[in-house]
This record gives sequence, C-alpha cells and structure tokens, in this order.
Amino acid sequence: MIDYNINERLLTVFIHGEIDHHSAAGLRGEIDNLVRRYSPRCLILDFAKVDFCDSSGIAVVLGRYRLMRSLGGEVELTRLPDNVRHIFDLADLRKLVKIG
Repeated sequence: MIDYNINERLLTVFIHGEIDHHSAAGLRGEIDNLVRRYSPRCLILDFAKVDFCDSSGIAVVLGRYRLMRSLGGEVELTRLPDNVRHIFDLADLRKLVKIG
C-alpha cells in the first residue's frame, strides 16, 4: 500500500507494510503509474513504514531508477528502517540512488 505527495515535480511515495515477492509487482505498477502521470524530476521513496523488505525491494528500487533515468530524473530513498538500510547497503545501491 502507498500514499503519495506531489510538490513542484518532486513525487514522494510513502510505502507501507511489506515488500516481498507477492507485493512487489503491485508496488511497481502503482509507482510507475504515478511517475507517468506526474513526470517528476525526482522520485522520493519513503520507507519509514516498511516492516519487511527482501531482495524484491532491491528490484523495485532498481526498476524505478531505470524508469526515472530514462525520463531524465533521479531517485532518492529516505527514512529507511535499519533492516531495510542493511539490505540496500549490501546491494550497494548508493552507487545509483541517493540514500538519506
């Protein structure tokens, strides 16, 4: 489940719950639809309310990175719980996206 806010071409998506194999496809679709609707210059993914994330979360981030890059934009990750930050650090996502 997500909520979102658009403000001056900054799209912030607030992700809730778990990101796993079962939820990732729906999450990708929802975020992609928002990106296509609003054409943001920056997509901010807020993980503050994510309880669980596995490698499917890495795939979600990488796919949105590719999408935003193809549109001339960027991706930023914010408010990562320690368990999510650990997974993203292992994947070395800092090379591609800003992690706040």
